[in-house]
Amino acid sequence: MKTMNEPQVRVGILSASSIRFCLPDSYRCGGAEAGGEHTASFRNGKVCWNEKLYDELLFEPVGENQGVFELKDVVIGIGFHWERKEDQRFGGALRIFADGGKLTAVNIVPVEDYLASVISSEMSATASLELLKAHAVISRSWLLANMPAAGDYRRPAAEPQAAVCRENEILRWYERDAHDRFDVCADDHCQRYQGVTRVVTDLVRKAIESTRGEVILHEGKICDARFSKCCGGVLEEFGYCWEDVKHPYLTARRDCPGADSATKTTDAPPPLPDLTRETEAEAWIRSAPEAFCHTSDKRILSQVLNNYDQETTDFYRWKVEYTQDELAGLIKRRSGVDYGGILDLIPVARGVSGRLWKLRIVGVREERVIGKELEIRRTLSPSHLYSSAFVVDKEGVENGLPARFILTGAGWGHGVGLCQIGAAVMGEQGYPYDAILLHYYVGASIEKLY
Repeated sequence: MKTMNEPQVRVGILSASSIRFCLPDSYRCGGAEAGGEHTASFRNGKVCWNEKLYDELLFEPVGENQGVFELKDVVIGIGFHWERKEDQRFGGALRIFADGGKLTAVNIVPVEDYLASVISSEMSATASLELLKAHAVISRSWLLANMPAAGDYRRPAAEPQAAVCRENEILRWYERDAHDRFDVCADDHCQRYQGVTRVVTDLVRKAIESTRGEVILHEGKICDARFSKCCGGVLEEFGYCWEDVKHPYLTARRDCPGADSATKTTDAPPPLPDLTRETEAEAWIRSAPEAFCHTSDKRILSQVLNNYDQETTDFYRWKVEYTQDELAGLIKRRSGVDYGGILDLIPVARGVSGRLWKLRIVGVREERVIGKELEIRRTLSPSHLYSSAFVVDKEGVENGLPARFILTGAGWGHGVGLCQIGAAVMGEQGYPYDAILLHYYVGASIEKLY
């Protein structure tokens, strides 16, 4: 098959009116060497640095060393419950340009160096070697599929955001933004990347090196290698979360031994119930069927989840409770629609994992159907509900309205593609990385592009 050279990736790290950064190593900008502490600010549509205006700045390491620079107050977990600021260090080059009334800082780094940080940022660098190898392949696949360097192996680009609006029904889905001046951003919206701030262990380096250039392909195109924290016991299909497209490798499957030839077992798993049916979905969500991702083993979870992710302790099955005032205020604030008091939350349509992709909100003043899964999660939480696979119970009555709503749910994330916690358990149980990948990406193949 046709091969390529390892490309460089442009990663958007930070946008702000001013950017503080430090160059502890020797860097060169515009032919002059630069080091130490610096501040660049937005002024008159340009980058102001050392009281001079520039269209952009490019700081490149001097000599053969990769170099390291530090950016101050980088926001991570944007819009999620763990959002915070960190000072972060990066290898490679730093580019700063003005765009949309702010400055943007971009890190330019070789793909394999980028992946070492992604693997250490998306999960603990102490995870099992086979899990790290599996994640290296899917992270590389996702990245290259969004880069021109992949050439004929790239899949067609998806719409960054789309919506279907009918009378009293709004369905939205959210895709990766089509970044114009860099390839990917550094937050969970694309892939979590935190430079050399995250400890990159010898095990991570081994995982990257041993899978160098490997990607997942299906029918000659790089797979849309989606992944989430915890599928809740069954994988969701692509079309229930994003545009109505069928990817054969992203299909329903139980996350348990015996679900495929790569995880053969003497005991066949129970058949997958039809979780698009409300009665089946409710029974599934209120129970806790065995699955790879059904674990509370802190040793395994600490290998997969970074310190701020471990603030979430219940994810396979979870509960969230709201008072009437809390829920009504939350929905109004998050949706921009004043439903008045909330009378009911009614499931309308579920995907193959039991995740709602249509939910009817019935209020005193307004009644609408919303979707898809992320829009539901955004509307019913100050940040993001763990997943849209939930059932609703109402308790008590006050002033003719339910006094309390209890959401009982399953899983963490959209549930499409690789389940990180399930894959971690598979790695601990001795499954090789290719078996892990082929369990989650049905009918795909693993190929080396460089």
